[in-house]
Amino acid sequence: MFAVIKGAGDLASGIALRLSHSGFQIAMTEIAAPLSVRRTVCFSQAVYSGSCRVEDVTAVLVNSESRMRAAFAERQIAVFVDPAADIVKKYRPDILVDAIMAKKNTGTSITDAPVVIGIGPGFLAGADCHCVIETKRGHTLGRVITGANGKDAGALPNTGVPGDIGGYTSERLLRSPAEGVFRALASIGDVVRKGDTVALVRLAPGTADGEEEIPIRAEIDGMIRGLLPSGIRVKEGTKSGDIDPRCERSHCFTVSDKALAIGGGVLEGIFSRMELISGSG
Repeated sequence: MFAVIKGAGDLASGIALRLSHSGFQIAMTEIAAPLSVRRTVCFSQAVYSGSCRVEDVTAVLVNSESRMRAAFAERQIAVFVDPAADIVKKYRPDILVDAIMAKKNTGTSITDAPVVIGIGPGFLAGADCHCVIETKRGHTLGRVITGANGKDAGALPNTGVPGDIGGYTSERLLRSPAEGVFRALASIGDVVRKGDTVALVRLAPGTADGEEEIPIRAEIDGMIRGLLPSGIRVKEGTKSGDIDPRCERSHCFTVSDKALAIGGGVLEGIFSRMELISGSG
């Protein structure tokens, strides 16, 4: 079965990993300059390097159907730079998963594929897609939400507060203090202390402060689990990194429990609607 996943960030990559392990052929779409901070577990990294590996699965950057099919023949994931996800109409997948995590529906329709799944808030099962997968940490994480009794249903609303890890929420995230060009001073897997400067943002020419570089400092002790690559242009408030207070190095290089749970929900959503796929042929 052929699945297209919109987005190739950490949650989308966890979904892709589980689908790949289950035998699906997978194409993913991304923007030209992805802002995934958990680069070591994101297939979006293929946009920058041409190929990348997350755990035991490889993804390659492609630009045509023939290259996509060649990737599938090697049991690889195909990644397209395709912000509008035009490949959905062009290649007509059996399954479409919208994992952009925009917190709103940016154009996915329930008619885009025999099975359409929305990830997180912003989608209504029965209207935008066949089902929605809950992304909020807690008791309902990974659950499959369907429109029942003729009523549309969606995931829990976005609170704007990151999930609690090791007793920390917003404090564990690194955000750009201004618009400019990001420069990392640390690496994923490094241990940092509260107050350490882990990156700089060089302000754009012509701003009031000229070429000044503004520091981004850690707000907690922990291990850098995610960090943007140097040279990326960021806006004020852009999520630029993630510090994990648990300091488990393996967590930096393996898909998270959250992503795996959501991936399991996607598999349930697909297999509970197999008749829609078989009926489409």
